[in-house]
Amino acid sequence: VLLHVLFEHAAGYALFAVKEVEEIGMLLPQVEESVLSLGKFNSMVSLAAFFPFKSAQAALENMNAISEVVHADLKLFLETNLPRSGKKKSVLGVSDAKIGAALQEEFSISIQTGGVVAEITRVRLHFHSLVKGLTALAASKAQLGLGHSYSRAKVKFNVNRADNMIIQSIALLDQLDKDINTFSMRVSEWYGYHFPELIKIVSDNSMYCRLAQLIGNRKELSEESLESLEEVVMDNAKAQAILDAARSSMMDISPIDLINIERFSNRVVSLAAYRLELQEYLRSKMSQVAPNLAALIGEVVGARLISHAGSLTNLAKYPASTVQILGAEKALFALKTRGNTPKYGLIFHSTFIGRAAAKNKGRISRYLANKCTIASRIDCFSVPTNVFGDKLREQVEERLSFYETGEVPRKNVDVMKEAVKEATDVAAEIKRKLEKKEKKRKKREKKLQEELPENGAANGEAEVENGEEDTTLVKKKKKKKQAAEMEVEAEETPAGENEDEPSAKKKKKRKAESEEAEEAAAAEDGAEETDTPAKKKKK
Repeated sequence: VLLHVLFEHAAGYALFAVKEVEEIGMLLPQVEESVLSLGKFNSMVSLAAFFPFKSAQAALENMNAISEVVHADLKLFLETNLPRSGKKKSVLGVSDAKIGAALQEEFSISIQTGGVVAEITRVRLHFHSLVKGLTALAASKAQLGLGHSYSRAKVKFNVNRADNMIIQSIALLDQLDKDINTFSMRVSEWYGYHFPELIKIVSDNSMYCRLAQLIGNRKELSEESLESLEEVVMDNAKAQAILDAARSSMMDISPIDLINIERFSNRVVSLAAYRLELQEYLRSKMSQVAPNLAALIGEVVGARLISHAGSLTNLAKYPASTVQILGAEKALFALKTRGNTPKYGLIFHSTFIGRAAAKNKGRISRYLANKCTIASRIDCFSVPTNVFGDKLREQVEERLSFYETGEVPRKNVDVMKEAVKEATDVAAEIKRKLEKKEKKRKKREKKLQEELPENGAANGEAEVENGEEDTTLVKKKKKKKQAAEMEVEAEETPAGENEDEPSAKKKKKRKAESEEAEEAAAAEDGAEETDTPAKKKKK
């Protein structure tokens, strides 16, 4: 038997030919230790072929595909390098049984997993030494890069369907409801010692906390406070009753106790305000992630279903029968005797089941669970718009009226055709808006790019002009200075003319040059020509 072992690495696929190895001896501790040595390992295994990945993207594609299907690269590699015909029977060793089953189905060859193959896959310790041109650093970088790419792809998928935020928000919302309720009861008990009549007039917990915060010491309550009381309780009669009760109440309280009650009331009121903000956040998040489910069953119930399932994808995978009793697992599995199974779980909080008659509650819950499953699948696996959710809601409404009045609802095919048409129109409108927005952005960028060179050119021209002016001024000054020096020398020359004739000639030459320079400077300035003493002499 000729055994070949397939090894998958971040750098590529490798096929190792295994020489005659005693399978029982491989399991001995001494032999297992000898595998750590490259020389001894090389005597058992040799590299038959290596297929490097062309890019990091190709490596990621192969990694994603290897768990489900045989990738084209792997198929080509094995077809090219795996010996099919010969005296010895060819066996392919793979580390994973699932990959082995897929390869066996694809190539119709003998596959071996476990045993000696598990020991041979220790080749990863010496892989960089066996493959020519691959260093240990390059191999570790390839592994790190592929790991990052794989994780990034998974996180990216999770971000697109940001149902984690919905799960956390609904959990926090439930916790806040419990906490606000407990704290409000504590405020009513605490403040009730000072103003016991207030709890009989106002039963709502959040309103009671706001009143405790507003009133403070009941003795300070007067006719002037009536308007502010009306704003809180939204009822003139109740506000007047609170004012009358405050006058007749007999209990007193110390200032320090009152300060603590007011502080605690402020905290409870702020928590209640935050709860409203969180609910609004959950509504907006549901409209982005699961708009159809939110339109059908409501934001809160939809969020509870997603939270209970673990994610929107999990909810989309559930059948309608599971969605129907989602949240009622305890009642379902607590049946010790042959009783009725629960008809509904979390979807009971929907308004549809409450509106249905007692005999129709089970039927409408089954129908609603079916529509919830459809809505969650549309949200998970297609472009999210709430068109389908609205249509599904209309269908549930029609089914309710059918149970009550007998009016026949529309067929599902007709409703879905309308929904598809509307969804297409909405998608086209969204696309048009995005294109318009993109055009505006490009136009703005182009305008900015055009403005930048103009400003740069204007600044450059201004700098050049300034530079030229400075240089011309410096030149003029130098020329004038040289002309003045020449004039002085020309005046001094007659005195020493007889002493040194060659020097006099040189001076005359210099004087002539200075005159030429002076004329050039005068021409540049555009000034009128004036005869210098030297010129007069020459004439």
